[in-house]
Amino acid sequence: MRTFLFYVFFISVLFSCKKNTQTELIFLDEYIVKDSLTINNSVIGGLSGVDYSNGFYYFVVDDSRDPRFVKAKIDIEKNKIKSIDFKNVVCLNDTITAFYKETFLDLESIFIDKETQEVNFVSEGSIIKGKSPSVFTTDSLGNFVQNYTIPNYFIPNAIAKLKHNGAFEGSSKGINNKGFWVAMESPLLSDGEEPTFTKTSSPIRITYFDKAAKKATKQFAYQLEHITKPSQGRTNLNGLTAILEYKENHFLIVERTYQSGYGALGNIIRIFEASVDENTSNILDIESLRETSFIPLKKRLVFDFEDIRDRLTGGIIDNIEGITFGEKLANGNQSLVLVSDDNFQAYGKQLNQFVLLEIKNK
Repeated sequence: MRTFLFYVFFISVLFSCKKNTQTELIFLDEYIVKDSLTINNSVIGGLSGVDYSNGFYYFVVDDSRDPRFVKAKIDIEKNKIKSIDFKNVVCLNDTITAFYKETFLDLESIFIDKETQEVNFVSEGSIIKGKSPSVFTTDSLGNFVQNYTIPNYFIPNAIAKLKHNGAFEGSSKGINNKGFWVAMESPLLSDGEEPTFTKTSSPIRITYFDKAAKKATKQFAYQLEHITKPSQGRTNLNGLTAILEYKENHFLIVERTYQSGYGALGNIIRIFEASVDENTSNILDIESLRETSFIPLKKRLVFDFEDIRDRLTGGIIDNIEGITFGEKLANGNQSLVLVSDDNFQAYGKQLNQFVLLEIKNK
């Protein structure tokens, strides 16, 4: 009987340990691409989103005057980024297709369809011009294929619901390959407050789009953190800049705080793990989160760039806006590649910064 009880205890502990397995992110390397690099007459900069597919990395360029994406090879060797080779630039300059003529393309995120190899984009539109954010697909040459229907509360109208420059920002392929996720940068004005120096209700919406239905089918709320560093200037904001579903209903989410007055050191970048459980509210049909109760995604901090500041060029934590799986590392663990949007140096010294992390389960 004693042997049996020990066996039951051992099995229960074993399964308990498996259940409590947590994800850890480990810093491996940083790589800087010079800000004057030009490919096909296009300056490499403004890299606002990234995806990895069939051995290539695809970067979207945040430039509404000339929307485009870049294809590149990244050589990772011995847990280091050895080189980045930009292969070509594809412009979305079709002036005939009605969608391109009617849509304001301020591209923020990119992902490649595993089955069709078509290129998918998220654009935040222009709220002050009354132009909606959008989710759409092109072929490998940038020719329009289709767009997705978005919920009505994402469409700007006379009653403003969206913050300008705070609409659709991040995206991720779904693990099940039947759909994908799109995340807001800031809360809808009808949902909550902008993050401030005190804790507020600041939920952003993360929406799942079904590929077959070509529309949103579920949605969850994610609470943004408050700002933790003292103000030194007029700009103090925090929002989501990137999302990656790394296992079903589990996400890695990049939050970026930017504050003016700190020069090149104005960013706080943190990565959180967020997850759906049986209690998480599906908010797809809720027009205003201010007026209803809901249960957001669970979240926990898994990586703070402040912890590696002394290992980064000039101690600069730059404007990280893209995250993707990279190739498997020599030890079999999954790599992550992150990229910063240097805003083409429009706001002072910034970096085309690439960061290599390792996913480790403990």
